[in-house]
Amino acid sequence: METFPRIVQLAKIINESVGRIQEVLSTQGVPSPSFDEDAPPSLPREASDAQDAVLDATAELHDLLLEPMNLVYTHGGHNNSVCLQAIARYEIAQMVPSGGKISYAEISAKTGQSEETIRRLLRHAIAMRIFCETEPGIVAHTKASKFLADPIVNDWLRAGTEEMWPAATKGFSLANNTSQSVYDIIGQSPERAGRFSNAMKVFAASPGYDASWITDHYDWKALGHARVIDVGGARGHIAIVLARHFGNLNIVVQDMDEVVRDAESGLPEDLKGRVQFMPHDLFKPQTVQTDVIFFRWILHNWSDKYCVRILRAQIPVLKSGARIIIQDTCMPEPGAIAHWREKDLRREDLNMAAVFNSKERTKVTEPRGSALAIIEVIWNDVV
Repeated sequence: METFPRIVQLAKIINESVGRIQEVLSTQGVPSPSFDEDAPPSLPREASDAQDAVLDATAELHDLLLEPMNLVYTHGGHNNSVCLQAIARYEIAQMVPSGGKISYAEISAKTGQSEETIRRLLRHAIAMRIFCETEPGIVAHTKASKFLADPIVNDWLRAGTEEMWPAATKGFSLANNTSQSVYDIIGQSPERAGRFSNAMKVFAASPGYDASWITDHYDWKALGHARVIDVGGARGHIAIVLARHFGNLNIVVQDMDEVVRDAESGLPEDLKGRVQFMPHDLFKPQTVQTDVIFFRWILHNWSDKYCVRILRAQIPVLKSGARIIIQDTCMPEPGAIAHWREKDLRREDLNMAAVFNSKERTKVTEPRGSALAIIEVIWNDVV
């Protein structure tokens, strides 16, 4: 049996998978991907399998054709963060008009940096498909830089380059010359806290974190009329979706006092009474009698010691048959999912270690395409 070289196998995978993607796009009337600033930001879910195949095959083919030194250098991204930090700190993406252009000289004047420095930084970004140089000295948007023009997204990038990047080599506390936690330090600065909050909003808005993964992949109707406590539920963005989808649920959202204060004012009228807000310290004993305690994207911020404390704090209200539902980032076994997705998760695991001294844990159930796994625990009083 003839065995084709790996690069030929990869080319075949790419060709066939691109054909499947284009078939989905044509059927749905969606434009083909491009770097154009107004191009769709993501592919339809129906194309996800073929997307995984293409991204893994193109990445492997790219890496196969590099010399070892170039391969290692390509994956050492510290230089990438230099230009990204400048773009975020000076809000350069917001300087470029939508559908228009701006010169390096104009950006230099707005930032107070030399034109040479701006040119060097942005041409590095352009090599990563962030901005484009339409003619010598003139900068316009690509899809990626247009994304960064949103002030909330710019805060996400700035949090990554000014909070996460320094912590990556030292840990957050050492990078900030303190023995306090990330929550203490960030909480002391409204500016930093706002950036961090906006960074979480950007994550939450991406397809992998869509609320549909928890509404469509857990049987909330089977609970009957149930009270749910959404621990660390912020201002109720997930609780609102759950209440709207499932009329059998009454939800209490718990978070820090400064987070939930006046949150009910933002509730839709038809959900008032079914969604309530309550200040609560998640390390203190739970006081609300409930059928379900829901943790979404909470426990991965804490090391095992503190996760145990958080979970034990729920015991006072747990009755036989009560459920704890955890929706969180979880690690797959090596090779179990698409390589590019696994690489993202491995990167996130290191971020959690650097900033929170925590980790991503192994998974139980993860809907295909979701960034978060679902873990269900049922309390049993019988010893």
